[in-house]
Amino acid sequence: MITEGILNINKPEGWTSQDVCAKLRGRLHIKKIGHTGTLDPMATGVLPVCIGRATRIIEYYDKDLKSYHATMKLGVVTDTLDITGEVLEETPVRIIDETAKTSEASCTDTQYTDACVKMIVNSDIKRAFAEYTGEIVQIPPKYSALKIGGRRAYDLAREGKEVEIKARTITVASNEITLIDAEAAVIEFDVVCSKGTYIRTICDDIGRQLGCGATMTALIRTSNGYFRLEDALELKDVIEMTDEELEKHIIPADETLKMPGTVLLDNNRVIAFRNGHSSSGRTYEIIETGRFDNIYKVYSKKDKNTHGDFLGMGEIREGELVPSKVMI
Repeated sequence: MITEGILNINKPEGWTSQDVCAKLRGRLHIKKIGHTGTLDPMATGVLPVCIGRATRIIEYYDKDLKSYHATMKLGVVTDTLDITGEVLEETPVRIIDETAKTSEASCTDTQYTDACVKMIVNSDIKRAFAEYTGEIVQIPPKYSALKIGGRRAYDLAREGKEVEIKARTITVASNEITLIDAEAAVIEFDVVCSKGTYIRTICDDIGRQLGCGATMTALIRTSNGYFRLEDALELKDVIEMTDEELEKHIIPADETLKMPGTVLLDNNRVIAFRNGHSSSGRTYEIIETGRFDNIYKVYSKKDKNTHGDFLGMGEIREGELVPSKVMI
């Protein structure tokens, strides 16, 4: 019987992240199920789903970087910043090389009769993407799952209510163009970014910088920290698996946490840890320091430098190992 662990699901297009969790609750007959990061219904790709006690560690994925493959269309602006929304502006766009740029081409092209064509230079596109890296101040879309005063921003937007959405600082580790379709004015790109980054907003921001507007037309999350798209399971296959087959795909929670360090705790302090009591420096050994704000995965000590059971997460404060999440 499956009681805890993590499933790496390839979220189907048209499903919300909560839809996936609800389907798995029905399949596994477990109420305590949660995902590690919302994907919009139109998006597909990696959606780690935590089961049972594994839901306790969801917060520790916050600093994991996420990777996406996105497609954007130049010359189209929508209210949702993606192709599912209402079109607010539409401008014919042609992508050209620097050598092809002329002052008259935009209004004399016979392909368009109702509007001038906006000429976007290829090198300007590349520059805009190159500049959209590092720490970026981003304003989340009004049609988003962000909570404002206890309510989802998209619910307020659908009611026609004007709300102030505060800008936030996110990190874009890399932002690389993989395809420029000059005829269709379509760009595909791969982006690696921090939690809280809206890829729709990247498309909109770059479209504004280019002076023609843009909207996202497709999105695939290709990785989320430990989890990779090539290892993700199709939801329909998961639903049809037997428990025995499904157990082979359940990933232990501690295996997926790569940012925290590792601590081995003396066996005579295991019960104290489970009961929420701290332990002195004489009773634990740091095996790996990690990169996560002095947070550690805590294991019982089987032998010297050998892991026993995964006990939970702990923080070292002034030499004391303090439990923060107890797993067993």
